[in-house]
Amino acid sequence: MPTSCSVFCGLSLDGFIARPDGALDFLEGDGSAEMGDHGYEAFMAGIDAIVMGRNTFEVVLGFGNWPYAKKVFVLSSGQVDLSIARAQGADVELLNAPPEEVVRQLAERGHRSLYIDGGGTVQRFLRAGLIDRLIVTRLPVLIGQGIPLFGPLDQDIRLRLLSSRTFPGGLVQSEYSC
Repeated sequence: MPTSCSVFCGLSLDGFIARPDGALDFLEGDGSAEMGDHGYEAFMAGIDAIVMGRNTFEVVLGFGNWPYAKKVFVLSSGQVDLSIARAQGADVELLNAPPEEVVRQLAERGHRSLYIDGGGTVQRFLRAGLIDRLIVTRLPVLIGQGIPLFGPLDQDIRLRLLSSRTFPGGLVQSEYSC
């Protein structure tokens, strides 16, 4: 069975997954409706490992408690201090390789379902044609600037809509196959 790469993220209506400083406060909604997990727990149940960039890793460290029970691979070409995450119980490892090599290495280690997280990391995996499933939940807020989910592409990437549903508070979640 080949390794699949999936994205699950929330973003502003104007396409940002975080503010310029990495803040995620706008993803909490406006308080008018309970946020819930919107399928996140079910998604995570099918994931073997998480692949994220260094910037996303640093944002996650700011949460205070390590949120993942899965193996996490942090992509970086420089040194990254993993000790804080490990002290919080994280099973985390550093990798420095292009997306194709990351998928190959992780497949050799038995990882068949990867969660790809972080703007730049998602963009690199998309450009490499490695994203198989994309689940995006748009919040009805415009933040004007920030870290985009999508970036420049060498060619169009055609997506097939698998499902779309709405949640209280005006959230719209769409799942695509790539």
